[in-house]
Amino acid sequence: MKISEVTGYLDECFPKENAMDYDNVGVLAGDPQKAVTACVLSLDLTGKAVECARQSGADLIITHHPIIFGGINTLSTETYKGRILVNLIRSGISCYACHTNLDMTDEFGNLAIAEALGAESPAHLDGTSCGTVFEMKEESLHEFTHKVKKALGASGIITINDPENKIKKVFVQGGAFDEDSIPAILESGVDTVLSGEIKHHICVELEECGINTVIAGHSATEQIYLKKLKNKLSERFPSLNFIINYNNEKSSVI
Repeated sequence: MKISEVTGYLDECFPKENAMDYDNVGVLAGDPQKAVTACVLSLDLTGKAVECARQSGADLIITHHPIIFGGINTLSTETYKGRILVNLIRSGISCYACHTNLDMTDEFGNLAIAEALGAESPAHLDGTSCGTVFEMKEESLHEFTHKVKKALGASGIITINDPENKIKKVFVQGGAFDEDSIPAILESGVDTVLSGEIKHHICVELEECGINTVIAGHSATEQIYLKKLKNKLSERFPSLNFIINYNNEKSSVI
């Protein structure tokens, strides 16, 4: 089997035309015609991800975040990107990224988060680029933040709101919060926004509108899709070995 067969399937699942204009997705390094027997799934292309691939005999690393983003001017090993890419190429390993084109598929990041939190009927919130909304049994913000930390395996949670505030309707948007989602959120009756990153002034703005914000970390809110992606790829390519690399943060739900 060739690497191009795996990446071609990923292109079908997450069409490149769905990626944001600023993004860089697809094969970023390597030979698509090379044979593949194992793949590493990782949120980022790091030294640890490359070492994981080398030790497991993997020929391909599939990442969410592209390491070549906005262009690079050098592959010098004096830079961290240069070191990683030179090591990757010398090792004969290819790299493929599916970033915002995957984000636009709520089945992965956002639905996976909602499911980990026990949501029964999560749904896409119209008017947002990506994001899932669900209702839950009422509980305090204090209880909710503890549940989020445990469910996502987050190293910590940030909120500026009163811990006794009541939570019932939640909007989830993994990774970084898209401020363009605010109008739809205000119209939906959501009382809490959960994301990986939210700017402080946006937290203040939403609080003034009666909406809580819960920040669980970029990695914690996105790495949760890795197991789901592994299952999808394993079902399509049962002869291949798929290994998840979690870098420094591991999810308790994996």
